Amino acid sequence: MADANKANRVREMFDSVREKPESFGEYLDCYADQVGDLVNSFIVRSDHPGINEYLYDPWIRYSRNGGKRHRPLIAFASCQAVGGDVDRALSAAAAIEHFHSAALVHDDIADEGELRRGEPCLHHSLGLGLAINVGDLGLSCMVEETVLEDGLLDDATKVRILKELARMTRATIEGQALDIGWARDERYDIGVEDYLTMATRKTAQYSAAVPLVVGAIAGGAGDGEVEALRSFGLAAGLAFQIQDDLLNLLGEKGAKKKDFRSDITEGKRTLVVVHALQHSSRRDRLVEILSGKEKDAAVLQEAVDIMTESGSIDFALEYAKGIVDRAKGELIASIAPSQPRDLLLSMADWSVSRLI
Repeated sequence: MADANKANRVREMFDSVREKPESFGEYLDCYADQVGDLVNSFIVRSDHPGINEYLYDPWIRYSRNGGKRHRPLIAFASCQAVGGDVDRALSAAAAIEHFHSAALVHDDIADEGELRRGEPCLHHSLGLGLAINVGDLGLSCMVEETVLEDGLLDDATKVRILKELARMTRATIEGQALDIGWARDERYDIGVEDYLTMATRKTAQYSAAVPLVVGAIAGGAGDGEVEALRSFGLAAGLAFQIQDDLLNLLGEKGAKKKDFRSDITEGKRTLVVVHALQHSSRRDRLVEILSGKEKDAAVLQEAVDIMTESGSIDFALEYAKGIVDRAKGELIASIAPSQPRDLLLSMADWSVSRLI
């Protein structure tokens, strides 16, 4: 339950740092570990040792290996940017982070992934059945142990946040259906607009738009501010996904942790791939590679060369930069100047500057 003690820990987290971070990257580095502790404080345990062994303990271990925690942190920044009490955003921020972890468990199963954040995917370490069950637990944690029991929120605010979380869940599932279905049916007639529809639903909603929205709702924002933050988040979240796709192809540092070039092995229809399929003179060879579940490093490099030659990598990078620049302008026009707003603007830049 998001009780006063947990709320105080949020305030203490921010108060513990004398020099406030100026960039979004510094913001993540400064608070990620503490936010992880807050998120994991919502995980309950069972009075039965077997349930803990097969369910709660694996979930706690998985959640502790949680990355940069940018979703809860942007929920906090959004709450503060609209003049709200950051304590009230805690349960919603934790809910989205648990949803994110659950989605990763299920996504790795669907994609037959091998590594997640440098560790074997949960379906390899636990087995398929238990991994599915642990992912399902994360979806349960999103509601019951977080927002629903938050004593700092009135019932009307809880309902608004839970509606956003429910719509986010459905949108993510819709996007995942397209992503998996296109790969299963070997669809290579996918256009740029198709990709944008898929990525907006699968990633942009829960990676940026909804964390910003629920943070603003918890902070008492008006409808205009909420919708401005939603629009900004959709653009930033889409740019984040495009950059993730590019990092999978081009990244070096942490490449093993990111399952380097696994998107090619899995035949993912990324923006880079979709553009290359429409513009490359070597389209047939690219289709052959994407269909072959290739893992040979030389063949994977060949696919990247095809995408580079067709201008598709440059296209994706410029597209991401363009939507972020427009979104920043809209946010500046809609949200009053403040240090939290500056962090959100920096977040947009961060989402398109992560290539090595």
